[in-house]
Amino acid sequence: MKLAPHLHRLGNDIVASYLVDTDEGITLVDAGLPGHWNDLQRELEAIGKTPADIRGLILTHGDSDHVGFAERLRREHGVPVFVHAADAQRARTGEKPKTPMGRMKLGATLGFFGYALRKNGMRTTYVKEVVEVRDGDVLDLPGAPVVIGMPGHSPGSIAVHIPAADAVFVGDALTTRHVLTGREGLQPAPFTDDPAEASASLERLAALKASWVLPGHGAPWRGSPADVAAAVRAGTA
Repeated sequence: MKLAPHLHRLGNDIVASYLVDTDEGITLVDAGLPGHWNDLQRELEAIGKTPADIRGLILTHGDSDHVGFAERLRREHGVPVFVHAADAQRARTGEKPKTPMGRMKLGATLGFFGYALRKNGMRTTYVKEVVEVRDGDVLDLPGAPVVIGMPGHSPGSIAVHIPAADAVFVGDALTTRHVLTGREGLQPAPFTDDPAEASASLERLAALKASWVLPGHGAPWRGSPADVAAAVRAGTA
């Protein structure tokens, strides 16, 4: 789905990843679930591109619902997969601490896990080879993505700022639709390793200039990143 010039979303409000299309090629942010491979092919066809135009895939963190088709893209098309060094092991193996699920509503929770099943979420292939990145890196990829360290949801969670797309991609640093309750609006994401650290990390978005704040779960949010931290904290009320 096209959101704006250069900017496309794969998936939906349950699980989403993003495609940035420039004259220099394509940068992907996150890889959703394995079944989103077909969504990627359809979006590429719609814009007259192929996997050969993809220069790199950046993971906002190493959880399975963001790793999705990453290894297939790397293996079949040689696309490098970038992830923060602190989440490299998670992206390669799926190893992560258990976190409490917290508050749930049956319909929303079943909807999330049902969607994951339909998109082959139980068949995740983790990434055999990754390129490790760190906070502050400017990647040599279309749109010159900037890595913003956002530890909390996971140790290596990042936001990705791509000025060419007028967007900052936040992964699970926040959500606009809680996958376990269905509640909409800016709020903390579930399954977070360290909620206090995740909340503090939101302040790092304040200096960024963008019109889109794009989470891995929930509707795209239009507004200044400077307003995000207060809005997410208000969403806990």
